[in-house]
Formats: sequence, C-alpha cells, structure tokens
Amino acid sequence: MRQSYLFTSESVSEGHPDKVSDQISDAIVDLFLSKDPEARVACETLTTTQLVVLAGEIRCKGVYENGEWAPGALEEIERTVRNVVKDIGYEQDGFHWETLTFENHLHGQSAHIAQGVDASGNKDEGAGDQGIMFGYAADDTPDLMPATLDFSHKILQQMAADRHSGKAPFLEPDAKSQVTLRYEGSVPVACTAVVVSTQHAPGYDQGEKEQELHDYVKSVIADVIPAELLSDETVYHINPTGSFEIGGPDGDAGLTGRKIIVDTYGGASPHGGGAFSGKDPTKVDRSAAYISRYLAKNIVAAGLAQRCTIQLAYAIGVSKPLSLYVDTHGTGTVGDDRLEEAINSIGKLGGLTPRGIRTHLGLNKPIYRTSAAYGHFGRKAEGDFFPWERTDLVDDLKAALG
Repeated sequence: MRQSYLFTSESVSEGHPDKVSDQISDAIVDLFLSKDPEARVACETLTTTQLVVLAGEIRCKGVYENGEWAPGALEEIERTVRNVVKDIGYEQDGFHWETLTFENHLHGQSAHIAQGVDASGNKDEGAGDQGIMFGYAADDTPDLMPATLDFSHKILQQMAADRHSGKAPFLEPDAKSQVTLRYEGSVPVACTAVVVSTQHAPGYDQGEKEQELHDYVKSVIADVIPAELLSDETVYHINPTGSFEIGGPDGDAGLTGRKIIVDTYGGASPHGGGAFSGKDPTKVDRSAAYISRYLAKNIVAAGLAQRCTIQLAYAIGVSKPLSLYVDTHGTGTVGDDRLEEAINSIGKLGGLTPRGIRTHLGLNKPIYRTSAAYGHFGRKAEGDFFPWERTDLVDDLKAALG
C-alpha cells in the first residue's frame, strides 16, 4: 500500500439529470413492489428539456397482466413520475413537473427471461442476469465508507436540505461536488481540494450575490469536512465555469444508470458495470451488489479487516453464485480464504442465491427511491439503515471462524 497519495471522489445532487432519471426509475420499482412483492421491473428513464420517457419490461399483478394495463394504472404511473420531479423541485421553464411531456413505453417482460428467473418444479429461482458484482467497506468513516465520497455526498445533501427549507433560496436543484484528500497509509490527513458546481438563481454569478453564494458553499463544506482536514492550503473551486443558471434535464439529457460510481464507492472499489436503479431485486446487478456491501461491511465492523472488497458472480437463470472472492488488501486478521469459507458456512445467507439474498435482507419492499440519490451505501433512509447497511452478521462471522 502506498504511504502518501491523493484520492478524489465526486457526487451529484438529486437534481442532476441522471439522478432525476434514477429516482423516477426507482419510484416506478417502488410503485410496482407496493402492489406486488414479486413484481418484475426493468425501467429505464430518459429526461431532457420538458420531456420524460419511460421504457423497459415489467410484470406486476394488479397493474400489468396478460398484456393489459389495469384500470387507472397508466394514470398512476404518470402521477408518480410527476411527483418525483415536483419533490426534487423542478418548476422551471425548461423542466416543470406539471407541464412536461410524459411518454410511457413500458411493456411486458420477455417470456424467455421469465422462464430462466422464475422458480418452477425442482428448479430454484435463478439470477435475473449474468454478471459480476462488488461490495466494499473501509474504516475511513463511522459508516465504513471512503471519506472522499462520504464528504462529497454530504455537502450536496446539506445544500439540498437548505434549498428545500428556504435557507438557501438562491440554489436550484442541479449540483455536483468533488473532494480530494491526502492519505498517509490508509488515513485521510488533509483535504487538498473541493469542487462544488451548483445551479443558481439569476444574478448569483457576479458581484455581492456571487460572493454570498461562495460564502454559503464554503460554510457547508466547513460543516461537513472535519476542521483538522481543512487548512489555508485547501483549494476551493466553486462554480468554476462562472454561470450555472441552466441546469438539470434542460441543460443536459439524463439517463438511468449513468452514475454508478457515485452510487457505489467513488472509485475506491472495482465495479462490475451494472446499474441499480430501475431494477427489481431479482436482478443480481442490484441485490448481489447489496449483499456484497453487507458482507464487506460486516467483515470490517467485526474487526477482521480495515478494508474489504467482495466479488460475486452469477449466470442468468442459475441460482447459486459461480464464485465468491474476498480481498482484505493485506489488512485482514485472518486469511481471505478463511473468510470465504466462513461466509459460505452461514446458513442464514441462503447460499447467496437471489432468493436467499432477498429473504435475508428483505428486499421485496418499496424501499428504493430514497437510495437513488446520494449513494446506495453508508447512509440511512427514513430514519433507519437500509437493510444492507446492518452489521448483524458480525457474531456469525466470528463464530464461523472459531
């Protein structure tokens, strides 16, 4: 491990066009799971100037069956989409929740996919797709996340909270952040640079109003990043292009699944390539990434490592994972092979099959929209941890290791 280095992670706000798309897609997942816990959803969203388009495959009792929409279902989907945009705060000429054009191109799930995924006879439910998924945890922060990403998320979360409360009325929904830290060994010792670009009301790109915006952003940064990491040598780039009035889907098209590094570990861990949002939990892109984070977090929380990366691999239609790989990056107190054996021996994990994962974590619930902004890991939602953030496997791991 290098002893001295710089590392950077970025985040984007709930009003970033890609995140608008992610939140809409996950709101559709939640809508369908609230009607049918066994719903199948693969919903993609496109957002651009005054337009939202849905596309993808679905199956949901009471909503879409035998190729037909239930009465009122289409209206409820459109209402859900508009409410997401409204909650984010878009009431602009170029993107307004009430006046935007909405198109719904969702259709029935392929029968060929269904036959591979569904349980039947002696066949257990299979993975919804092939792929590799990674989970990661590190002792940088109390939530066992990379500090660079944790700080980037929290800066934008605070700005969004101030925008919604009216404390910072000059802010508009679209924003990005980026934090660079200097590490000595595995410990962050200094913040060398912070970048924040935020959409703003007219006039906040010059004179006293620009200074007000800059002072506000610096105060948020000071609230989020520990004082001992900031110094006179910290470089701040606040709206470095100058003006940022046109933003969100009006400034740039948004698509579901384009912010997968923001969603996960800010580049501190490998990524298998699959996005989360818009997918029901039979899709291992989502559920296996969640259980991988859960396993890595519990290993670090148990004091078995300072850093841990988990990889799982699946084949479409096959229930059991093809491989489980543990890497503690030389920080483990036991061998990585022993950790693999311990995980495989814990019965409550259900053999890490898609059904076992969903059962253990309780994933067949409408819990996903909140995850679609500010990261899927290392935080709480609606007053409680996401189930994959629990550390209730610590004792099981220790027992399995003897």
